Amino acid sequence: MPKNTHKRKASAHSKSKTIKKNKPSAGRSSNPKVFVGVGGLLVALGLYMLLFKAHGNAMTGFAMLAIIIGVVTAIIAIFSAPDKKAG
Repeated sequence: MPKNTHKRKASAHSKSKTIKKNKPSAGRSSNPKVFVGVGGLLVALGLYMLLFKAHGNAMTGFAMLAIIIGVVTAIIAIFSAPDKKAG
């Protein structure tokens, strides 16, 4: 038997027994259209308040917050939607 036999490590071929999965939020991933709609509604409400109802600094700030939160909610819902696999 040769002296320099190359032995492979057993761990190199064994599969990991733990499965790593990133579980997305159940609400966003199951129905992202609802969250996109809520985001759009917040943006529309913020624009309406900004254009027609904002007479003070507090209303302007609330309108801007509604727009920002609506946009962020819609973007997160779009990215967390499940991928459609073709074929």
